[in-house]
Amino acid sequence: MDYLKTDEVAAEWGISPRRLQTLCNEGKIAGAIRFGRAWMIPKGAKKPIDGRRKGAGYQIPTKPDKDMPLPRKSPFLHMTNLYYAPGCADEAIAALSYNPEAQKLLAAEIAYSRGDIDQVYHVANYLLEKNSGFYAVLSAGILLAKCAIWRGDLNMWRKAKIHISEAKAHNDAEIDIVSLSICAVDSILYDVKDFPEWFKIGSFELLHKDSLPAARVYYAKYMYASAHGLASKTFQLEGVSGLALMALLPATIEPLISHSICDSTVITEIYLRLTCAVSYHFAGKDKQAIHHIDRALALALPDKLFGILAEYCRTISGLLELRLKVISEDAWNEVNRLAKVYLEGWSVLGSRATGRQIIAKLSKQNREVARLAAFKLSDAEIAQRMNMSISGVKQAIRIIKQKSGLERSEFAAII
Repeated sequence: MDYLKTDEVAAEWGISPRRLQTLCNEGKIAGAIRFGRAWMIPKGAKKPIDGRRKGAGYQIPTKPDKDMPLPRKSPFLHMTNLYYAPGCADEAIAALSYNPEAQKLLAAEIAYSRGDIDQVYHVANYLLEKNSGFYAVLSAGILLAKCAIWRGDLNMWRKAKIHISEAKAHNDAEIDIVSLSICAVDSILYDVKDFPEWFKIGSFELLHKDSLPAARVYYAKYMYASAHGLASKTFQLEGVSGLALMALLPATIEPLISHSICDSTVITEIYLRLTCAVSYHFAGKDKQAIHHIDRALALALPDKLFGILAEYCRTISGLLELRLKVISEDAWNEVNRLAKVYLEGWSVLGSRATGRQIIAKLSKQNREVARLAAFKLSDAEIAQRMNMSISGVKQAIRIIKQKSGLERSEFAAII
């Protein structure tokens, strides 16, 4: 697709460049892409009717809903700059009134981020049943897979992956978008063995720029899953062992965070900061982890994106509780409630999908002990890291063995 600069389009439409920038910021020009502070407009884009005039409204496309293109070439609308500032979620949804399918999709993605899984489930099925366009089908499949996680439903999970795999790609770029969508789903369970080689090295040159923010999120998740597997010896990498890769991982994620700030992609930044915080935490650098948690909370709380925070309670619940309770105990209580639902569903689905025994009934402290033991830290190292006594660590290890039926060397299978 060819793009024009804002001053060129402004001159063609007979409006000021500043007015055109406002229309772009409000999401009222389909396909507009933001680069830093500047916008690029698709050639042939339609000028919206000036809604400031009495009796005016926005032009409604005459094509059927299923043929209406999404305003971004990405199955992750919420990770694009449509959601450009903390607290603007409802405004961003309202701005898509000219495109009912995109509006419904973004609303569902925001609902997921808030933990409203029932709404997400209904929208995902609606979009799949109405034979939506390519990107909307991928989005619906991803949303359905996320619902399956919360509900621990293996059949729903498999159905979602089939929908994604069968989306009709017309070129190499769209084939890569399908692969990215599968990677997004599989990364939730740390299942990265089938990721394509181009993804593993971060070669995203065929992806449309609208999909790059999401690609950064799932690349960071892939790197974390790899570091986690290496530390727990569920796979091997020549010349690297233990927490070495985990300690280096923030050096990869920190630049991605900077990209998300420049792109004004709020939810992308939240995911990247929380993933970075997890990496710092397991590398024993909680001061740096807390910095990213605090920033993620500042971005997430204005729109009550408790569902995203709940996802990370498996790995950094202690630090999240510590920081969130200071801001709002009610917010923490809701995140904790959602986290229990998510962990139960994640554990059930993970056990069935991967054949691993994942235990949901461990306390937060014992889960942390199990993880560090799986990372091959000694009792003394775990005690120092968690501010516990060595006898307390030994007791925790005994409880974990009893509940899981596994030996210490097998703890990687339950975390």
